[in-house]
Amino acid sequence: MRKIQFVAALVFLLFPMFLMPQMSFAQVYKWVDEKGVTHFTDDMTQVPRQFQPKAERIEVPPEKEDTKMEGELTPNKKEDTQKDGLGRGEDYWKGRVQEWRNKLKAEQDKLGALRAKYNGLTEKYNDSRSTAERANLRRERDQVKTEIDQCNSQIEEAKVVMEKKIPEEAEFYKAKPEWIK
Repeated sequence: MRKIQFVAALVFLLFPMFLMPQMSFAQVYKWVDEKGVTHFTDDMTQVPRQFQPKAERIEVPPEKEDTKMEGELTPNKKEDTQKDGLGRGEDYWKGRVQEWRNKLKAEQDKLGALRAKYNGLTEKYNDSRSTAERANLRRERDQVKTEIDQCNSQIEEAKVVMEKKIPEEAEFYKAKPEWIK
């Protein structure tokens, strides 16, 4: 008798779980490299060893299918409701490209200003007759040259991200190519 009650209670408790929709989540890992570039992968072995301890696990819910009941009207949907593999749409990808375009433009503007400053310091250096002043101008010019090199590095990084990394990521997550134009 106790066995029957136990089995009945077990069935009563477990049966509703079979009626619930199955929830499964994709696992995506996110990490930032030494240059500050964010990367995503669904395979932890793809994360470089030095970044694995800081890799963040992101739970991505499965896409919901649109279902409509009989007689229910379907709302007008725009073309842009299509999503990539992580559920991100056109706005995400266009925003990401725009962010890097803005970074590139800012660095190019900064580079122009630094070059002008460098040229001005060079003119002052050439016009100066004082050894002490020339030494100060040389130090200042060397510092500006270092900033120019850093700026060139940032510009190159932005170009690589825009021309290679974002398109590769978009292809990996099956985003529409026109979203990153």
